[in-house]
Amino acid sequence: MLRLRRYRYYVFFAAIVVFLLYRVTKNSEEWESVSASIPHAKVPPKSPPARNFGLANKPPASSKGDTRFTNEDDPSQQLLENAAKEAEVKIPDLKPTTIEDGFNKFDPPTPTTPSSNEGSKVVAYDKDSASKTTTAPLIDIPDKNVGQGAKGAGKGVHGAPGAKTKTQTATTTIHWKKMPEHFPVPKDEIIPLPTGKPKPIPAVQHQFEKESAQAREKRLDRRGKVKAEMVRGWNGYTTYAKGHDELSPVSKKFRDPFCGWAATLVDALDTLWIMGMKDEFEEALLEVEKIDFTTSEFRSEIPVFETTIRYLGGLVAAYDVSGGKAGGHDILLEKAIELAEILMGVFDTPNRMPLLYYNWKPAFASQPKRAQGGVSVAELGSLAMEFTRLAQITKEDRYYDAVARITNAFYEWQERGTTIPGIFPERVDASGCNRTAEAEAAAKEAELEEQRQIELAKSGSTTGKSSKTGTEASSSQSKSVKGEFRPVDRRSEVGTPNEDGTKKIKIVNNGEEMYASSEDVNSLENDANKFVSYDSRPFDSGPKKDKDKCIPQGLAPGGWSTSEQYSMGGSQDSTYEYFPKQWLLLGGLEPKYRTLHTKVAAAVKKWLLFRPMVPDDRDILFSAKINTHGNPEVDASTDWEVTHLTCFIGGMFGMGGRIFDVPEDVEIGKRLTDGCVWAYESTPSGIMPEGATVVPCAEVNNCHWNETLYWQWLDPQYVTRNEQMEEYESQVREQKAQKAQKAKMKGHKNLDVSAKAASNEESGYSRPASTHKAGDLNGRESSVIQKRAPPMKIGGLYDEETDSRHISEKSGQTTRLEDAQASNAGSDTAMAPVDDNADQIPLKEADNDPEFPALLRPLSHKEYVENRIKSENLPTGFVSASYKAYILRPEAIESVWYMYRITGDTSWQDKGWKMFNAIVSQTRTEAGNSAIDNVLLPNSDKTDEMESFWLAETLKYFYLLYSDPNLISLDEWVLNTEAHPFKRPV
Repeated sequence: MLRLRRYRYYVFFAAIVVFLLYRVTKNSEEWESVSASIPHAKVPPKSPPARNFGLANKPPASSKGDTRFTNEDDPSQQLLENAAKEAEVKIPDLKPTTIEDGFNKFDPPTPTTPSSNEGSKVVAYDKDSASKTTTAPLIDIPDKNVGQGAKGAGKGVHGAPGAKTKTQTATTTIHWKKMPEHFPVPKDEIIPLPTGKPKPIPAVQHQFEKESAQAREKRLDRRGKVKAEMVRGWNGYTTYAKGHDELSPVSKKFRDPFCGWAATLVDALDTLWIMGMKDEFEEALLEVEKIDFTTSEFRSEIPVFETTIRYLGGLVAAYDVSGGKAGGHDILLEKAIELAEILMGVFDTPNRMPLLYYNWKPAFASQPKRAQGGVSVAELGSLAMEFTRLAQITKEDRYYDAVARITNAFYEWQERGTTIPGIFPERVDASGCNRTAEAEAAAKEAELEEQRQIELAKSGSTTGKSSKTGTEASSSQSKSVKGEFRPVDRRSEVGTPNEDGTKKIKIVNNGEEMYASSEDVNSLENDANKFVSYDSRPFDSGPKKDKDKCIPQGLAPGGWSTSEQYSMGGSQDSTYEYFPKQWLLLGGLEPKYRTLHTKVAAAVKKWLLFRPMVPDDRDILFSAKINTHGNPEVDASTDWEVTHLTCFIGGMFGMGGRIFDVPEDVEIGKRLTDGCVWAYESTPSGIMPEGATVVPCAEVNNCHWNETLYWQWLDPQYVTRNEQMEEYESQVREQKAQKAQKAKMKGHKNLDVSAKAASNEESGYSRPASTHKAGDLNGRESSVIQKRAPPMKIGGLYDEETDSRHISEKSGQTTRLEDAQASNAGSDTAMAPVDDNADQIPLKEADNDPEFPALLRPLSHKEYVENRIKSENLPTGFVSASYKAYILRPEAIESVWYMYRITGDTSWQDKGWKMFNAIVSQTRTEAGNSAIDNVLLPNSDKTDEMESFWLAETLKYFYLLYSDPNLISLDEWVLNTEAHPFKRPV
C-alpha cells in the first residue's frame, strides 16, 4: 500500500502525458485533412484580364489545435492590420525584343536544335497563357511546393548527393510580406526613366573583316573546348547540387551561401542560351519556377549586392537574350519582379539609401530603419544596371528611382569633393546623419544644461523639491516606455560586433530568434522616437518629439578608422565599372554618368596608375591603393598592389575611351590588361594570385629592370643587415688577433696567463673583452631590430592599421611592414625553411675556448633575399604574394575579351588561350572545376569550391573570345559586373 502511494503521482502524470500526445496526434490529422480541402483563392484580376505572377492566398481559418505561426502571432502584423490588403503592381505590356545571335559571317548555325516560341515554353509553369500581361499581387505570396531540386539541408552544409532533406512545413515556414513604406516617395517625386531617342554613341567594337578558313577553324576548335568545359561543369552541378547555390566539385556535394535559391543555376541561364545549350536552358526553367524568394531556410539576411548582380541580373539577362516577351519565357520576368519587390524594401529609409543586408522576416522588415554607417562603395553603387533594365522592361519608374537616388548621392559627393577628387573612399557612411555634428550638438546642449543648473542652484531653486523631481525623473527614465529605447549600460549587451563596427539586434518572436540588420547603434539611439527599439517593439505612432538628433548630410567617409583607402580593387571596383555602362544602358540620355566616369578616370591616372619594374621591361600598368588621413599630398602611403579583382579596369578604360572618344584611355586599357596577362604568365601555375605587390618605377616612360633595387625591396632592412655584417667581420678580425696574441704569449716565462687571470679576479679587475659581446649582433638593444613586429601569416593580405609599405622620401629605403617583419630571422614569412637562429650562423672555425665564445654570423643581404625568394616561391618581379589563391575569377579574361572586341587584335585570343589552358589544368575535377589555394605551386591543393561566376562569367568570356564578334556585340549589349548581357536601347 505504501509503495502504491509512493508512485501514484508518477502514474497520474503519465496518464496526462499519454492523453496530451493522443490529442496532438488527432489535431495534426484533422489539420492535414482540413488544409488539403481548402482551395487557394486567387485575387480577382483588374481590368484588363491578367495572368497572375503569383498566387495571393490568405491563410485558412485556424482550426482547433492549429499551432502554426500566423499573422495574429506576429506583433508586427497586428500593428499593420489596417494594411492587410496588399497593393498590386500592374505590369504593363512589354515591347518585344529579340536577340541577334550573329552567326551570319563567322560561325555556322549552332548544332543544338533551335528553339521556336512553342518549343521554348515550359509546360510546367505555362498554366495560363504565356503571352498575357498580368496584374501581380505582391503580398501574401504563398508557400511553394519546393522539391528536392530547389532546397538544401542547411546553410553552408555539404549535403550528400541525392540525399533528400527534411523540408519545412507550413506550420514553421516564415515568408516575407510586403509592408507599407515608412518613408515613401510621393508619386510626383519619383525620378522617371530618361525619355527620348538615344544619343549617337561611337562604336565600341572593332570593324572585323572576314577571317581566313584556317583562322576560323582554329577559333572554332578553341570555342568547342571551352563549351566542353561548360557542359562538364553544368552536368556536375545538376547531378550533385541541382537547386542549390554552389557545387563542391571535389567532394561532389553542395553549398548554399546565397539563401539557397539555386545561385549557380540562375547565374548560368544566359550562358546556357549563348552557348546554344537550349535543352539545358529549358530544363533549368523548371527549377527557376520552384524558387521561392519570399523565404530562406539558410539566411535571415539577404546580401543585397550579391543577390542583385547574380539573381536579379541573371533573370533579367536570360529574359533579354532569349528574346524578351517574344521569346515566351515569361517565368523569367515573373521571378525577376518577385525578387525585385522584395529588394525594394531595402530602399525604405529616410534618405532612400539601401540596407545592404536585409532581414526579410516580417517582424523586422516591418520596422523603420536607416542605412548603415560603414558600407563599401561597390555594394552601394552596383545596383543600378539591374534595376534600370528591369524598369525599362516593365515601364515601372520606381525601380529606376530607387537606384537613381544613389547615383545622385555619388554625383553630389563628387561635386562637393572627396579627399582624392573624383574617386570615393572604400568605406562610406550612407546613414544620412552627421555623427560629428550630432556629437557637437549634444555636447553644446549638455553645456547649456549644466549652466542652467548652476543658475538654478544660485537662485536657491534646486532644493528638496528639485531633488525629489530629479529622483522621479531618474526612476522614470529607467523604465521602458512604449516606442522608446531601453537604457543600455554596456555596448556588449546590444549584440555582436559586425565588420563595420555596428551591432546586430536580437528579436525574439514566439520563441523564434531573429537578428536585426547591422544598424549603427548610435543611429538607433539618436532616432529613438522614430526607429525600431532594441526589443523590437513597434515604434510610437504618437506625435514626434524633439529627441531625433539626426543632422542630415550626404554620403561621407565611413567606418571606424580615421584612415581612408582609395583603389580600383575589391569593395570599390564595380561602382566605377557601372558609370560608363549605365550611360550606355540609358542611351546617353543621363549626362551624370559621363561626368562621374570622366572624373574617376582622371583621378585614377593621376593617383593610382603605376608601371611595375619587371625583368623584360614589359610596358604594362597596374592600379595601386592609397591610404590617407585626409591630406594625400602629405600623408599618403601607397600599396603597389597587383590584385585579380582590379583586372576589370582594363576593359573599363578601353570601353570608356571608345564611347567618350578618349584614345589615350584605350591605350591605357591595353597596358592595364597586359599587366594582368603578365601576372598570369609569371607564376609556376600560369595563374595570377588574388593579391600581390611589385616594385614601382619612378617614371612610367623610363623603366628598366634593376636587380639591386629589386633585392632592396625584398629586404627593406638591407642597410641594417649590411651594418651587421660589417660589425660581425670586425669582431671576427679582432677575435683572430686576440687568439694569435694568446698563442704567441702561451708558455712565456714572464706571463702566466692563468695566474694572472686569477690575480685579476681577486683584485676585482677583469680583462677587457672584445669591444662587442659575443651575442651583441642579435641581442643588443637596437631599436631597428628589437622593434620588429611579429611575422604576418602567409594567408593574410595587409594589416590596414599598421601597413606602411611605401618608399621613404628621405632615405630612399622601403619601409614596408611586411618586409620589415620578414627580415626577422625567425620569421615564418621569409625564413620558413630556416631555424630560429637563421640570421646568425655559428663561426665554423671557432674552438671551445671559453675566453673566445663562438660568434654568431648574421645572414647577409644576399642570403636573406635568396632564402626569402625560395621559401615564398616568389616569381621574379614580385615583392610579396600574400593572397596566393585563385577562386575561378573572371576579371583578367574579361578585360582580354574587351580588348579583342575593341581593337580586333587576335593576339588577345592567343593570350586568352594560354590563360584558359592554365586554369583548366590546375582546377579541373571530375565534376567541375575547383578553386585552388596556391598559384605559386605547379600543382596546388583544391579547396572544393566552385563559385557560381565560373559558369556565369569566366567560361562565358572565354567562349565569347572565340565566337563570332556579332554574338553579344558591344554595340548592342552591355554586360553587368556578373557578365549578364542587357539589351541596349536602339
